[in-house]
Amino acid sequence: MEKPWLCFLLVLSLPSAFSQRDLWRKAFVFPTESDNSFVTLSAHLQKPLRAFTLCLQVYTDLTRGYSIFSYATRAQSNEILFFKENSGVYSVAVGGAAVFFKPPALSPAPLHMCITWESVSGIVELWVDGKPMVRRSLRKGYSIGTEASIILGQEQDSFAGSFDKNQSLVGDIGDVNMWDSVLSPSEISIIYAGGKLNPNVLNWGTLKFEEHGEVFVKTQLWP
Repeated sequence: MEKPWLCFLLVLSLPSAFSQRDLWRKAFVFPTESDNSFVTLSAHLQKPLRAFTLCLQVYTDLTRGYSIFSYATRAQSNEILFFKENSGVYSVAVGGAAVFFKPPALSPAPLHMCITWESVSGIVELWVDGKPMVRRSLRKGYSIGTEASIILGQEQDSFAGSFDKNQSLVGDIGDVNMWDSVLSPSEISIIYAGGKLNPNVLNWGTLKFEEHGEVFVKTQLWP
């Protein structure tokens, strides 16, 4: 029986339209509501995730709910999901279970966000513009699968599909970086200030991605 990570590598080796670019000072722009515009990301994963840090920038004036980051496996469509709810609450899901964070009300502006999670304690952190929210606990002892479909701009209700335009992102997203460990508060401060800490799962500087539908790569609007 083949090991799961070998299957994942075989999937990545198949012919595709994936390109690899340095997206420094760039952003993906989703200008219209749709159920067919999204970006698929290719990750560097060889074993299940027992911890992660995800950082990104998002800019939108949507008042409805929308998906920010969707990581699905064939066993679990919400393996990792970062979602803005209608109420202004942010939900973070791991393994299909979710916790919720309520940052202070903010006017539409580019937001820098980081999520951390570790299996050993289940602790989840959400950082908004360099400031931490109160910690939560989620899926202690869980392992995140590696044969993943990672999508920006849509929420996956099934592996790599079942999109709903009412959950789509209209706006910009950029500086998407991911590590297989929990960054410390001082390291997150470095990232927020524009520093680089060699992300080893998703790296905005050497990102492999595929665009679908009406998505554009443009100069970012934030410093």
